[in-house]
Amino acid sequence: MPRPDVIEMNPPRPPGFPGFGWGGWVILILILVASARSIASAWIDYAWWRELGQTETWGQTILYGWLPNLAAGLLVFPIFWILYLRARSRFQTGSDIWKLGAGLIASLVFGAVLIDNWTVARFYGATASANDAWRDPVFSHPIGFYFFQLPFYEMLLRYLQGILIVGFVIYWLTSRFDSLRERFSQMDPQEGIDLSGLNLGDVLRGPSVRVVIALFFLLLAARTWLGRYDVLFSDHGFLVGADYVDIRVVLPLVWTLVGACVIGALLVLARRLGMAVLLVLVVYAAGAVLPKIVNALSVRPNEISLQKPYIEQHIDATRSAFGLGSQLTERDFPARIGGSFEPAKHQALLNNVRLWDWQAFHDTITQIQALRPYYVFADTDVDRYPGPDGELNQVLLSPRELDVRQLPDAQSRWINPHFIYTHGYGMVMADANGITPDGLPELLIKDAPLVAVASAPKVTRPELYYGEATHEPVFVRTAQPEFNYPSGTENVHSKYQGQGGIPIDGLLMRFAASVAEGDWNILLTDYLTADSRMLIRRNVIKRVDTLASFVSWDEDPYLVVSQDGRLIWMIDGYTAHSMHPYSRSVNTPYGRLNYMRNSVKATVDAYDGSVHLYAWDEKDPVLAAYRQLFPKLFQPAGTLPADLRAHARYPETFFRVQAEMYRTYHMKDPEAFYNREDPWDFAQTAEGIDGRPEQVRPTYVMATLPGEAKPEFILLTTFTPRNKQNLIGLMAARCDGTRLGEIEVLRLSKQELIFGPMQIAARINQDQNISKDLSLWNQQGSKVIKGQMLVLPMDDQFLYVEPIYIKATNAPMPEMKKVAVGLGSVIGYGDTYAEALAQLGGRGTPSAPSSSPAAAPVTTNNPPAGSDPRLEKVRSRMRRYRELMGQGKFVDAARELEALEGEMK
Repeated sequence: MPRPDVIEMNPPRPPGFPGFGWGGWVILILILVASARSIASAWIDYAWWRELGQTETWGQTILYGWLPNLAAGLLVFPIFWILYLRARSRFQTGSDIWKLGAGLIASLVFGAVLIDNWTVARFYGATASANDAWRDPVFSHPIGFYFFQLPFYEMLLRYLQGILIVGFVIYWLTSRFDSLRERFSQMDPQEGIDLSGLNLGDVLRGPSVRVVIALFFLLLAARTWLGRYDVLFSDHGFLVGADYVDIRVVLPLVWTLVGACVIGALLVLARRLGMAVLLVLVVYAAGAVLPKIVNALSVRPNEISLQKPYIEQHIDATRSAFGLGSQLTERDFPARIGGSFEPAKHQALLNNVRLWDWQAFHDTITQIQALRPYYVFADTDVDRYPGPDGELNQVLLSPRELDVRQLPDAQSRWINPHFIYTHGYGMVMADANGITPDGLPELLIKDAPLVAVASAPKVTRPELYYGEATHEPVFVRTAQPEFNYPSGTENVHSKYQGQGGIPIDGLLMRFAASVAEGDWNILLTDYLTADSRMLIRRNVIKRVDTLASFVSWDEDPYLVVSQDGRLIWMIDGYTAHSMHPYSRSVNTPYGRLNYMRNSVKATVDAYDGSVHLYAWDEKDPVLAAYRQLFPKLFQPAGTLPADLRAHARYPETFFRVQAEMYRTYHMKDPEAFYNREDPWDFAQTAEGIDGRPEQVRPTYVMATLPGEAKPEFILLTTFTPRNKQNLIGLMAARCDGTRLGEIEVLRLSKQELIFGPMQIAARINQDQNISKDLSLWNQQGSKVIKGQMLVLPMDDQFLYVEPIYIKATNAPMPEMKKVAVGLGSVIGYGDTYAEALAQLGGRGTPSAPSSSPAAAPVTTNNPPAGSDPRLEKVRSRMRRYRELMGQGKFVDAARELEALEGEMK
């Protein structure tokens, strides 16, 4: 026996609190090991957000991501626990303490299932969009109500219904738990369990249950009340939104059903459950049958007259939802075929026509400018920069990036992709219409180190650490020099001088990076120093998407040279939704949507990775809500530096969606829209594989819109009538200056037949000289490639330009061979653009004034004895022609060529 005066050193633990022995420690260690990568990744993630100066946004993202679920679970837990306690005959501490924990976990799961965190967050941030200009014509709510408030109310209603149903089940099962447990314990396997005395009818007659059912009827009334907004999204085929039947029949029936549900709740409390159910079912049946009867007997025979105002509302809403409202201008364009050609008047336009199709250019520079197999040109973009004369000059630009997968030892030698081959170098820039005598692009910026002509933009930081073709992580400022660019048989090395990346100087940070990346070499390598930095999320799309995942980012970032010579990526971002009342939805790269805006523009420095997001469309309610949630994330559009704003452009992806909608919704007359009298198609051309027709792609061009004095950078697409090939419309999005974002549509007359791209292509192919050349070149190991045909407005007619390239089958490097042009019914065709253009001059081309240097007679002083003065004139004009071609003055060159032909007659 123990002595009574000896104090027991290990008194027994209170019931319900088990000891934390070796098993508990093992479990704890296993949990820590299993979560180690998540913890390390979170640490690295925080360091990345700190690198970009957005730790506040990072914290807000986490807060909005889990707080609503947590709050919903904690709010419902006391309700469920009180119901449980009321159903229990007594409270037992030892057994119920575990049920308390289980109930808390179950409540948190309940909140996570029924509450969408971002629906709550957007509702919280939607106060900034309360004064939207657009309001629906039925309830007069702003668009923000349907984007943020209505989804929140519907979710809240589901949450309350879930509480009611789950609470009832908890109460009923708990109150009968002892009886059920006893019956299960006494169950005879042969006879089964006896459930007599537990039928639901007895339960439904209880006073507490009647209150629950009455509440259910009231919640049904609330759901029906919210359901009346569904008529604004109903699809009737010829229109989306509320139509005649919805307004005159469906909405009154909805209010009737709301009243029936409220009356049903009172009947349930009065012990008339059957009568309540019957009343609601009768109204439901009427709501299912009456609209169809009214539509068949009254609306269908007079549909166009009765539905006309609702069709107008649908057209207006759809155009507004896709930005085809006030920012779009439509004008009738009196184009004709038989106009005159005045080169002098359109010299700026003609000298800036793009002759290099982006695909042909990309394939060519991949062969002549890649320098090494590991360099790639992921994309080619069209932009504009000031030329030698200060006027905007259209250029093509391709960044030279590094694809580590092309390195033979990239996988076998860990140091290569992580320490040595860390970045791309420079870019290739060319005049959009510059062609060498060999049929190759005239490059403004090329090679490594960069070589540039005097008029080209100056590049001071050619290294590309962030781009489209990237791998990660890479480490900079290490003991290992980085490869910069090749130089002959040697390589030039460099050391990173920027502030981008995450400091990885400490052992703890290196350990975290090793765990997060699953690569222990990061911890064990000796190349990292106290100054080293780790670069992650180097893909520019992934970089901005991590910062603002609620924005749909364009898949085509483009590179810009800033005024101080840095390389800056520019990326367009879209906000979109599928809950715009009355609007028709359309398939987009981001899903099926009925609302879209180009509301964000982002810049990413290619050297240090710094990111800036600009609120481009400050009227957009979606962006306004997120700006309320993340006040430090976006900057005003006016803070975008002027040198970068000069390169902002209208995004092609958004333009494609708008053009897709406009080809139907250009019909604003309800009767024409109802009967589909004038649907348009996108123009087609026969540039596709094997000459099969394909849709003309929107393209960036320098063009002069009617009424303007000089060319501007625009994004352009063309339309034809349904199942026809003649041109019926041209849609242009402006990109320059304060007019960026404006859309202009030229509507052509239906009485005047204007050739479309397919018809001009057919005329080119049918020309005897052209078809003979094409047939010859498509043989003997070569292939003809036609560039995209450009359609450019010029006075009251259109100029068509189609470059023709030849590519050897065993060497994918297209060379410019011929140029075909069209004006009205006349086709020009020549070895050069100037030659082809000169062939259009016979149609009213004015003679050049004698004071024009390009057209003035060229004479020689004191010709040598025996020389032929006429021959000297021909030689002089030929020299002048070549000079003008080299300077890109194609109009003057065409004039010189005409004069040359006159001398030779």
